[in-house]
Amino acid sequence: MNIIVLVSDTFRYDYLGCNGNAWIGTAALDRFAERAVCFDRHYLSSFPTIPNRTDLFTGRYSFPFHGWKPLDAGIPVLSTIFGAAGYQSQLICDTPHLMKGVHHFDRGFDGAYWIRGQEGDKPLLKGNLPPRMEVDGAKTRVDPHLAQSRFGNLATLHSWTNRDWAWEEDRFCVRTAQTASRWLEENRGCEPFLLWVDFFDAHEPWDPPEHLVGRYDASGYDGPPMIHPNYGPATAYTKEELANLQAHYAAEIYLVNKWIGYVLDKIEELGLFDNSVVVFTSDHGMFVGEHNRTGKSNIHPEDDRVWPLYEEISHIPLLIAAPEIAGGQRVSALTQSVDLLPTLMALTGVGFDVELSRNEKSDLAMHGHSLVPLLSGSAAWPRQYAFSSTFIRNGGPTVTDERWTYLAYGEHGGAPELYDMQTDPQQQTNVIDAQPEETRRMQQALADFLDAVETPEENRALLGPVGGPDYN
Repeated sequence: MNIIVLVSDTFRYDYLGCNGNAWIGTAALDRFAERAVCFDRHYLSSFPTIPNRTDLFTGRYSFPFHGWKPLDAGIPVLSTIFGAAGYQSQLICDTPHLMKGVHHFDRGFDGAYWIRGQEGDKPLLKGNLPPRMEVDGAKTRVDPHLAQSRFGNLATLHSWTNRDWAWEEDRFCVRTAQTASRWLEENRGCEPFLLWVDFFDAHEPWDPPEHLVGRYDASGYDGPPMIHPNYGPATAYTKEELANLQAHYAAEIYLVNKWIGYVLDKIEELGLFDNSVVVFTSDHGMFVGEHNRTGKSNIHPEDDRVWPLYEEISHIPLLIAAPEIAGGQRVSALTQSVDLLPTLMALTGVGFDVELSRNEKSDLAMHGHSLVPLLSGSAAWPRQYAFSSTFIRNGGPTVTDERWTYLAYGEHGGAPELYDMQTDPQQQTNVIDAQPEETRRMQQALADFLDAVETPEENRALLGPVGGPDYN
């Protein structure tokens, strides 16, 4: 059986129509949801881009051990596991961090193709030409490496690198989708295959055609396009600027959905749904004003708050379609990014007994669980908690169960927070002082998890005996 994985960076769970969003319009993925199983409580494991891809590629939580780092050459990854089982494998991406020559996410793939130019990547210099647009440095992400350069910020650099864009099909998600579609045509029949398509969109800069932005912005804003969040307080924007920023993100979501639909149509046209596992997921979400934040983490010089992984960041989409699995199902069990690789192995019958390379540790256990029982409608599922975090030495984990969300380090000086997701899904009212028993239970669950995955003591000790203050 073939495997086709479609990843869209920075795509929020609640921005899909099939998940209840009524104002953006994600028709292609909504149609896919009708033939797929939708996981309603799917959470990232490690944050952000590279740590999460590490979890997806290895089936192991990386955040208890390390942060953003190259893919470990001694750990089996999906490309080497499936390659050893006889799969032809291809990575197609415009996500620059995977292919900059330092992170090694092309390891094990038979083919790896990079559509260049995203987020600071400069494939061809255009020194005699100005940027397509100048982005106000006070309204976008501060980048110390660019602050004294001719560009000043990533958004302006993006508009210089990609200054020749004229229409929709110049955009990255379009070119990535077209490349994937061509690959499917040229490799249908060379089976089994593993195709991983990694769209950096809907990551900022949000630079879709402006006519698409107009679908979502009714504020009357007529200033410079707000294409990149400031990674700081939302109050830095006027009401109209914030509306325009939100409209740019929504338009980017619309565009990514449309062109992922182009790939899904090709899969259907080639009859590949009959013998392929097809997956859509993301790595994390984005704040576009919630909790007075715009961005996904705090790198703003005038914002001294801790930025926990609230729901807008940690809750992500996962849709899986496979032959003989009934489509249109909704699964409410807690699932995480580390569950994807064991699921792909279980669905294809690829076991842990494949012949790995000499330097790979074949006895390294995966932390994730196969989702096959949930795909088949079984109520039996071992995961009672989801654990989401940046590198544990840099911040505190978020713990989610059926009802509660516990933040080991909250926004006010790092004091922990607890939210009742049944009554407060927007996480507005911290009830930690009123719920000492629930707090202790969530803290203990975190402590047990860190012990179970054998977290290094120097990292584990940073969270105290049970992951936060003792509530007696």
